[in-house]
Amino acid sequence: MKLKKTGIIVGVSNRHVHLSKEDLEVLFGEGYELHPIKDLKQPGQYAAEEVVTLVGPKGKIERVRVLGPVRKETQIEISQTDAFKLGVKPPVRDSGDLDGTPGIKIIGPKGEVETKKGLILAKRHIHMLPEDAEKYNVKDKDLVYVAIEKGDRKLIFGDVLIRVSPKYALEFHVDTDEANAALIKTGDEVFIVEEF
Repeated sequence: MKLKKTGIIVGVSNRHVHLSKEDLEVLFGEGYELHPIKDLKQPGQYAAEEVVTLVGPKGKIERVRVLGPVRKETQIEISQTDAFKLGVKPPVRDSGDLDGTPGIKIIGPKGEVETKKGLILAKRHIHMLPEDAEKYNVKDKDLVYVAIEKGDRKLIFGDVLIRVSPKYALEFHVDTDEANAALIKTGDEVFIVEEF
């Protein structure tokens, strides 16, 4: 197996919620604005001070972080372990691809929202700039294999979506279940497989 020479930094994505302005105001109050507490690696994205509770048919998960800024549509990203706890069956989807996805109840300090859609298991993906895509010889929407070369659980992730934009920073995103299975953490390095 041959790997691309330059590695890509891992960003492990914990469960989180992206809110529309309308849902933000129902959950936190009219005219409410998010309070950033930590910038994320992707430019303009941040973890907010605000947290919500997700409620499914079998259980609930409290203190789920809201990420900002607000979006056109509310999107809830969880892991498969979270899905079992909540009793829901979200599909694996690219961010923003929400048609046909299930909804869930979200509870905030001022109200609650029963979304009609938006609950997903995020498809593993790599954010990159156009110059990164040229360097790695890939293009937007390509699917690649990514190798974990360190530690006791070397493995290969398939179906890794390439997302290219001048607004992105180079980063490989997986959820907590996948990161735990591979024994990797934020800041570790992975490699695109060039050929088997």
